[in-house]
Amino acid sequence: MLDLSWTVPEGRPLRVLLLGAHSDDIEIGCGATIRQWLSAGVRLDATWVVLSAEGERAEEARRSAGQFLRGTAGSRVVIGGFRDGFLPYLGAAVKDFYESLKAHPTPDVIFTHQRNDLHQDHRLASELTYNTFRDHPVFEYEIPKWDGDTGAPNTFVRVAESVAREKVDLLMQHFGTQRGKEWFDADTFLGLMRLRGVECRAPERYAEAFYVRRSVIGIPSTSR
Repeated sequence: MLDLSWTVPEGRPLRVLLLGAHSDDIEIGCGATIRQWLSAGVRLDATWVVLSAEGERAEEARRSAGQFLRGTAGSRVVIGGFRDGFLPYLGAAVKDFYESLKAHPTPDVIFTHQRNDLHQDHRLASELTYNTFRDHPVFEYEIPKWDGDTGAPNTFVRVAESVAREKVDLLMQHFGTQRGKEWFDADTFLGLMRLRGVECRAPERYAEAFYVRRSVIGIPSTSR
C-alpha cells in the first residue's frame, strides 16, 4: 500500500497537479482515485489542467472538474484552448503553457497520461510533464480507446464500488458531446476498473491503475 503522508509538511493539504490533454481525460484516468482520497479524508489542494477544450467542451470540463473536486481544501481549474489532435504540431506554445503552470503551488504528486499512449496529444502531455517537473512523483494514468494500448500498469489505487460508480455517473452526466462515441459508455469505464481490481485483489472489486516509472524511497528518521 502506498502511503503519501510523509510527503506533506504537517498542517497543509496534499498538493496534486492533474494534467489532461482533453476535457474528459483526467476524470477517466484518475477520477475515482481523487474521489476515493477525498472520501477517505485526505486533504487535497488540486490544480486541474486541461490542454485542449473550447466552446462546449470547455464548459463540460469546468462543470465536471467542479464535481470531481468537491470537498478539496483548495482548487483551481486551468483550461487551454489548443486544437484537439494537433498538440505535437504546436509544441513550442504547449511547452510555454506547461512552464506557466510553475506559477501555481508546487505539487507533491502529479497525474498525467501514460507515455506509451498511442494518441499523439496524450504522449506529448506525458513527455512535457517530465520535461517540466523533474523532481516529482508522477502517476501515469490510462485511457481506454480503440487503439488498444492498455498495458500492464504497476501501481494500483483500490476504490470503493460506490466511488467507482460515482465516477462513471459523473462522466455520463457531464460529457454529452462524447456519448456518441462507441467506446464512451459505463460498461467501458466500469469494466476497466473491475479488471484492475482483479489484478490488485481489491476488496470492493474496483481499482484505478497507473504507471510509476521512478520511485524514491526515503528512510524516516527515528528518535532513539
